[in-house]
Amino acid sequence: MNDLLEFTINAHGGIKTWNKFETISAKLITGGVLFPMKQQAGILDDIYVTSNTKKEFTTHYPFIEKDWHTSFDPGRIAIENHKGEIIEELFNPGESFIGHERETPWSKLQLAYFAGYAMWTYLNAPFIFTNSNYKVKELEPWEENGEIFRRLQVEFPPEIATHNQIQTFYINNEGLIARHDYNAEILGNSSAAHYLSDYIEVQGIKIPTKRKVYIRLEDNTPLLPAPLLVSISLSEINLK
Repeated sequence: MNDLLEFTINAHGGIKTWNKFETISAKLITGGVLFPMKQQAGILDDIYVTSNTKKEFTTHYPFIEKDWHTSFDPGRIAIENHKGEIIEELFNPGESFIGHERETPWSKLQLAYFAGYAMWTYLNAPFIFTNSNYKVKELEPWEENGEIFRRLQVEFPPEIATHNQIQTFYINNEGLIARHDYNAEILGNSSAAHYLSDYIEVQGIKIPTKRKVYIRLEDNTPLLPAPLLVSISLSEINLK
């Protein structure tokens, strides 16, 4: 295993501890300008999420109606009721974003697809990178606000739905992910600098409870202080 990845995995609780669990759940409080810009304000403001740790699957609930939830995997997004009956579904949802720009409106299924793959990536990193299908290497260090970060570049396998194939994770001196860079292809390939903070330990796993996403400029710095694209606060975190 890459030594930086091993350092990061161990700092987050270790792969043996992580492998005990099949799901991770949390309550989300979400803000920022992205979802109103996409004409989908309010739906993800206060919601629960559960992601699978063994395969790419996520559900958000309640979604729009109190007895509805989403069902995401890379090839399908659906809105279902509590009986599992399909309200709406879309196969190969990634293709529906072809030609989209940053401000192109989304449908509710497109919102659910974005939220599904994004939260799966966020909740499962860095542990998924131990899978041999992921290619990792260490980049040159990055200095920001007086702190030096080691950087782990990760190439995601093509079968995984995520922001884009090559993403960069900034590791602080404690081994925790402090920043996550990517280009959101379904947002017109928009560049993002995603900051993680306020880590807590849950059942032996270190998890950030605050996330803030900003536009990333060409010099690799965030556009601050605004606009804040997305903010996420996690609570009621549980691993099973």
